[in-house]
Amino acid sequence: MVCFVLVTAVQADVGGPAGTIQFNRDVRPILSNHCFACHGQDGAKREAGLRLDTVDAGEVELESGETLVVPGEPAESELYRRVSTDDVSMRMPPEDFGKQLTAEQVNVLRRWIEEGGRWQQHWSFVPPTRPPVPEVSQPTWARGTIDRFVLARLDAEGLSPSSVAEPHVLVRRLSLDLTGLPPDLEVIAAFAADPSDDAYEALVDALLGSPRYGERMAVPWLDLVRYADTVGYHGDQERQIAPYRDYVINALNDNMPFDQFTIEQVAGDLLPDATTWQRVASGYNMLGRTTIEGGAQAKEYLAKYAADRVRTTATTWLGATMGCAECHDHKYDPYTTKDFYSLAAFFAGLREKGVGDPVADLSVPDDEQADELARLDAAIATAEARMAAASHDLPAAQASWETSLAATSAADVGGDADTAAGSPAADALAEFPEALRNVVEIADPERNDEQRRQLAEYYRNHVHPETSVIWGELTAARDARQAFATTVRHTIPAVAVPPREMRVLRRGDWMDDGGETVIPAVPHFLPQVDTGGERATRLDLARWMVAGEQPLTARVYVNRLWKLFFGTGLSKVLDDVGSQGEWPTHPALLDWMAVEFVESGWDVKHMVRLIVTSSAYRQSSDVSPELRQRDPYNRLIARQSRFRLDAEFVRDNALAISGLLVDRVGGESVRPYQPFGYYAHLNFPKRTYHHDSDDRQYRRGVYVHWQRTFLHPALLAFDAPSREECTADRPRSNTPLAALVLLNDPSFVEAARVLAAQMVRNGGATVGQRIDWAFRRAVARDATDEERAVLTDLYARHLAHYVHDPDAALEVGDNGKAPLPDDVDVVELAAWTSVARTILNLHETITRY
Repeated sequence: MVCFVLVTAVQADVGGPAGTIQFNRDVRPILSNHCFACHGQDGAKREAGLRLDTVDAGEVELESGETLVVPGEPAESELYRRVSTDDVSMRMPPEDFGKQLTAEQVNVLRRWIEEGGRWQQHWSFVPPTRPPVPEVSQPTWARGTIDRFVLARLDAEGLSPSSVAEPHVLVRRLSLDLTGLPPDLEVIAAFAADPSDDAYEALVDALLGSPRYGERMAVPWLDLVRYADTVGYHGDQERQIAPYRDYVINALNDNMPFDQFTIEQVAGDLLPDATTWQRVASGYNMLGRTTIEGGAQAKEYLAKYAADRVRTTATTWLGATMGCAECHDHKYDPYTTKDFYSLAAFFAGLREKGVGDPVADLSVPDDEQADELARLDAAIATAEARMAAASHDLPAAQASWETSLAATSAADVGGDADTAAGSPAADALAEFPEALRNVVEIADPERNDEQRRQLAEYYRNHVHPETSVIWGELTAARDARQAFATTVRHTIPAVAVPPREMRVLRRGDWMDDGGETVIPAVPHFLPQVDTGGERATRLDLARWMVAGEQPLTARVYVNRLWKLFFGTGLSKVLDDVGSQGEWPTHPALLDWMAVEFVESGWDVKHMVRLIVTSSAYRQSSDVSPELRQRDPYNRLIARQSRFRLDAEFVRDNALAISGLLVDRVGGESVRPYQPFGYYAHLNFPKRTYHHDSDDRQYRRGVYVHWQRTFLHPALLAFDAPSREECTADRPRSNTPLAALVLLNDPSFVEAARVLAAQMVRNGGATVGQRIDWAFRRAVARDATDEERAVLTDLYARHLAHYVHDPDAALEVGDNGKAPLPDDVDVVELAAWTSVARTILNLHETITRY
C-alpha cells in the first residue's frame, strides 16, 4: 500500500494562500513537513518506492497503477483521493503518524491540482535573478527599490504603511541598530532640530563609519562561527583565539567585501603570500570545540570535529541543515550522506589532533609591537652583518690560538715557563669547556666536521677579541627580542598538512571503517567546483561559496541582515532555507537584494545603508488594532518591530548611559563582575574567576570572556548562546531572572550609581530636570508628566530613608570599582541611585523601538 503523509503548510504567519496556488509557497511546506519523512530522499526510510521531493514526482505511476497527480483532475489524482477519503485505513497520513491534514490543507492540495499540479524546484536552490520593480499605489512613499517591493505586498493585502517614527525614536533606533549603543545627547538634539532626509542620511553614514559599528555587527557573526575563549569539551580550558575576534571587527569596520571575508576565513592560510591577518582569519577553521581529556578517543573526536565544521560551514554560508545528513540522507532536502562527508573532506588537511589543545603558534603583534619587533630585528641583522664581516680572518687567527693552547698544554707536563699558569693562553685553557678539551687535543686533520664547527664557534664567540664582543651584542639583541616576543599575543591559525583519509561513516559510527572513501566535493545538486582534475581545497570551497552561480550564500546573508533591522528575516528560519524552512514573505525582494549584494561587489555597508534609509525601516513601531489582528508578527512590514536588545548590548547600554563605557577597540577578552563561586564545578583544573579591576571592567560585551560551559550569568539571562554550536538566530525570552540581573548584577548597580552622580552633576538644578536628563540619556526623550511624578516621589521616599540610615547609603556607594564622587553627598547619591536603577530597568531602556 502506498504510504505518504501530508500536513500543514506554513503561510508565513500571515494567513492562508490567496489567489493562484504556488507550489513552493503553499504545497511544498505541506509535503515537506511530514510527507518527505516517508517519501523523500532517504531511501532507507522510503515507503513504496515513492518520492515526492523531486520535480518530476507528479509524473510517477504508483505501484497500484494509479497516477499520483492528474493535472486539473483532483478526483482522478491518487494523492487527493488518499488525503480526502473517509476510509481511515486508506487515508494519508495514517492515524498512527499522529498528524492529520486539516480541511484547509486538503483544499490547498485540491486547488493546486485543479490549477495544473505543477511541481517546482525548491526556491532557494534556483540562482536568484533581479526581478522587475513593481508598480505601487504610493510611489512617493517609496524612497528606493526596497520600499516598492514592501509596498506592493501591502497593496495586495489592502494595507497601508505606518507613519514615520518620531525623530527621537529614529535616532535611537539607528544608533542601537548600527552600533549597539544609545545616541549621545548632542546627536539627539541635532536630529530633533533637523530631522530632514539629508540629516538622516548623514547620521547613517556617521554611524556606519563608527568603530562601534564593527563591534555591533560582529556579535551575530561570532554566534554563527561559535567563537569562544575556551575549548568547550570536558574541562573547558582556556585557549588563545582573541585575535580572530579582532579580525572580524576590523573587517566589518573596513567594509571588507563579503566574498573576501569568506575566503580569508575559510582558506586565508592557503592564499599566496598570506598576511598575518589572513592567517588569523583562517582561525575560523579552529573555532570548534576540542578536548584535552586524556581518556578521550582521538579518532572519535576527529570525527566530531569534522562533523562540527560541516554543520557550521553549511549553516553559516548556505543556510543548510547538513547535520541531518551525517547518519543518513537528509529526509527533506537533497543533501546525501556522501555530500556530508565530501564537504568534511575539504577540512581533512588541517593540522589538528583528536585529543590535545590546538597550537597557538601565530604571533599577532599590534602596530606598536610590530615597530618594536622591527627595531629588534634590525639590531639583530646589523650585529649578524658585523659578525659576518669580522669573520673572514678567523681561520688564521684560530690556528694561531690553537698553537698557543698546544704550548700551554705542553707546559702543564713540563713545557716552557712562558706558557705556565697566569699567562693569557693558560687562562683561556683553564676556562675552556670540558666538552671541547678533548677536541683541542685532536690534531686538526683528524677532527670530524662537527668537532671543527664546535671549536670554530667557540673561538669566534668567546675568544677572538672583536667577534666575541659582537657575539655578546648579538646575544643580547636576540634575548631582548625573545623576551619582548612573550608580550605579543598569539592565536590558533589553520595550518595545511597532507589530508587524512575521509570515509562515509555509516550511521555516523566513527568506528566503522567500511564506508566509501570520499574526496572534497560540494553538494551534488548544486553547481560544482571545477579544479581541472586536481583535488579541491578549502580555497576552492571558499571561492565556490561566493561564486555568482551558487544560489544560497547571498540570499542567506541578506536575509540575516533584514532580521537585524526588522526583527525577523524575510524567510523566518535563518539557519534553514531548505524545505523545512519558510517560504519568504517577500520572495522578489529577497532575490533583488541578493542580486544587488553580489553586483555591488558583496558590499555589506551598501546593503545596510539601503535597508536603513528605506521608508519601510523608518516606520513607527506603534501597532494599530487592525495590524495587531491582521499581522501580529509584522511579517508584511506595515510597521517597524520592537524587540529587546541582545545580551551584550543590554550591558553596553547601561555602561554607555552611565558614562562608564570604555570604547577601546580590540584586544584580549575581559572579565566583568560575576557571582562568587560560579566556577565551583569547573574542573581540570579547578578555577577561580577574578574580575578585572581596571578599565577593562567597562569594555563592551563583545569582548567578554566566553566560557562555553559556564557562560557569564548575565549573558545567559538575556539569551546569549553558549557557542558550543553554530547559532543563526538567538531567542528572546522575557523572564524574572533577567529583571533580577538588571536590579542586582554589580555591573548594573554600579552603572546606576555612576549615572546618579552624573544626574546630580550635569542634569540641572531641579529634580524634574535631572529625571529628564537621565531619560534623554536612556531613551532619547524627556520623561512624561506621569513618569516624572512617580520618580520624584521615589526620590523623596528614598532620600528620607537614607537620611535616616546613612550606613545603607554607604553600602549603595560601595557597589563597583568606580570611585565615589567627591562633589556629591553620599546620601543624595544613594537616593538618586534608586531613581537611576529604575530608569535603567525600564522596558523601553532595553528595547529597540
